[in-house]
Amino acid sequence: MFLSIENLRVSYDRIRALHGIDFDIERGEIVCIIGANGAGKSTTLRAISRMVNPEPGTRMTFMGKDLLKYPADRVVRELGISHVPEGRRLFGNLTVLENLKLAAFARKDAENVKKDMARVFSIFPRLQEREEQEAGTLSGGEQQMLAIGRAFMSGRRLMLLDEPSMGLAPLLMVSVFNALKEINGEGTTILLVEQNARMALQFAKRGYVIESGNLVLSGDSKDLLENPDVKKAYLGG
Repeated sequence: MFLSIENLRVSYDRIRALHGIDFDIERGEIVCIIGANGAGKSTTLRAISRMVNPEPGTRMTFMGKDLLKYPADRVVRELGISHVPEGRRLFGNLTVLENLKLAAFARKDAENVKKDMARVFSIFPRLQEREEQEAGTLSGGEQQMLAIGRAFMSGRRLMLLDEPSMGLAPLLMVSVFNALKEINGEGTTILLVEQNARMALQFAKRGYVIESGNLVLSGDSKDLLENPDVKKAYLGG
């Protein structure tokens, strides 16, 4: 199994955010997690990228390796897991090019870094047009493109995306998701959490539904789109 999560439990100040969820992802898949605000979606991604520590009893493996033995920096550098957080969190006073170069600072494969940079600019030509512009002055859509490009530069095996459609106009949203499909087609496995449940389920092959820190539903995206409970709770009826 590419990524396997068992009994994932996370608490913040004695308040449990995740109550022991189980899920897995195969290499090359696009998988989404949907749920209401505060359900535990973002916490799930932060646990995988080792930004928060799960409670004892949690088991997480990636490509057969115990994720719990890796701190956050090694998760990116050694395992190739990148995380695009909610709100993007770019270095606003650095240029587009500087943000991308910084994402690859730990890499030793200079030639491949150049190729990846060129690939980012081919996927997001708007970024190349603005490569000398400070990230903080970009539009919301351009910042999302840069956040994804930065993740592309740092970790190519598994990309974790937290609310990639947030704040984007419909046309830009479609553009970003089309780019993600292109990245997936080149071998990057994608796990995303999304408030826009319909968009997420149309984009992903499979989905999981989290409610109040518990995994309540899972299945093929087409089946979840037709599920009456999912329709009522997340798709507007």
